[in-house]
Formats: sequence, C-alpha cells, structure tokens
Amino acid sequence: MSYQDLAAQWPVPHVAAAVISPAGVLGSLGNQSMVFPLASVTKTLAAYAVLIAVEEGGVSLDDQAGPQGSTVRHLLAHAAGYEFDRRETRGEPGARRMYSNAGFEVLAEFVAQQTGIDFNDYAHEAVFEPLGMASTTLGTSPAAGGLSSVSDLSRFAQELLAPTLIDSSTWADATSVQFPGIDGLLPGYGRQKPNDWGLGFEIRDSKSPHWTAPSASPRTFGHFGQSGTFLWVDPDARLACVALTDRAFGDWAIEVWPPFSQAVLDEFRQG
Repeated sequence: MSYQDLAAQWPVPHVAAAVISPAGVLGSLGNQSMVFPLASVTKTLAAYAVLIAVEEGGVSLDDQAGPQGSTVRHLLAHAAGYEFDRRETRGEPGARRMYSNAGFEVLAEFVAQQTGIDFNDYAHEAVFEPLGMASTTLGTSPAAGGLSSVSDLSRFAQELLAPTLIDSSTWADATSVQFPGIDGLLPGYGRQKPNDWGLGFEIRDSKSPHWTAPSASPRTFGHFGQSGTFLWVDPDARLACVALTDRAFGDWAIEVWPPFSQAVLDEFRQG
C-alpha cells in the first residue's frame, strides 16, 4: 500500500505530509499550506537557531547555562537534569537523559541574553526568513509552541539534508550522539537504554519500538510532537519526511506512523 493510501486511513481530522530529498519535494499529500501546531517538533527549529548563534559567535556550546555544571550542549541534548516542565533538577548534568521543555525555555532565554535579540526574532531572522518559511513561528514557547505548514517544514527538512545555513561540521555534531550511553525516557515509548540524542534532534540508533520506519538507518534523526506531528531525516537514504495532523499523539500514532514511514522509504529510498 502506498504512503498516500496509508495516510488516508489515519484516524485524524486533517493530515498533510511531504517526502523530501536534497533537491526538494518528491511527493506530498494534503493541504501543504495549512498551519498546524507543532508541539515538540518546535525544538528542532529552536535548536537550529541556537546552532546558528553558535556559528555567529553569540554563544558557545561550552557556555555555562542552566543548572550548575550544565552547558548549552547539555541543554540542547536534554542532559542538563531539568524536570520535564519545571526548572528543578533531578541528578547531575550528563548523568541521565531528562527530556525537558523547561531546558529549552532556559536555553532560549540564555541565547537572547547573550545576543541581545529576542529568541523568536532570532529564529525568524536566522532560520525562517532565509529558508522562506513565511508561515512559521515559535509561538508561545521555543520548546513546544511552534506553528507551521508542511510547505515550510519541507524547506527546513531540505536544509537538514543539505545544510546551507550552518557548516557541515556543525551539522555533523548536531546529528551525532551527545553524552553517549546515558539512559532515559523517550516520551510515549518508555525507557530507552541508551536514549541517544543529538543537539536538539532525537537519534534513532537502535531504539525499539520507535516512531520512525523499522528499516530506517540508525543515523535517522528528527522529532515528533504531542500534537500528532513528526519530522524525520534519514541521511543514509537521503530522504526526509514531514507529517502534520490535528489529533494529539497517542496509540493511533504509535500504530500508523512506522508503516507509513516504511512505505516512504520503500518508494523513495536513494541511498
């Protein structure tokens, strides 16, 4: 069954999706300009703005930020020790993967303080404007408040496949495991040993179960959101996929996302 046919069976009011290569969009379905809440997919956009700030010299990955002993790198990699939604810590930085919205809020405030530019404005000027993402904003939170369309996120996914806004070495660092070997909870999928993460991007590695395709490369990276959204990039297959819906993540997504993504890889895999 094609990825379009599979998506047509999803129990959601609306779905829009696209398959992207380094050259652009290969296939799509649904309303490409419809704006959806991104939930935690927002973090990929915020992280990219931080990476640009690092390259511009506004901040350093080694800058002290967050709790004692934590750096920008820890915050990007969910390794600072913050609780999910509170600026309280459980454990030392680098000891455990503590997925945290609070950590991204702290990170955005730090970047704004260091650069003197509101973080939403920084993301617009550094990421959205140069990529032509006219309908995208970080909304009320750099952790989970974003709004965007498939059309816009397709441009971002193409950037993630073939970066133009950051150096290839920065991209390689961001999509490599940070603080290897630490365990933690992957929201919706339970405890992962290890729970690998890059700089703002979750890395598939050997996680099972997982929300990406069963045959996806271990190097696959991306994010999903509790609003029923996801963006993944498989650098080995030279493919990316964006899917946005307006139904909250739940058992339905756990069931339908992997076969959908597998159908995408089966049809378009280039590596």
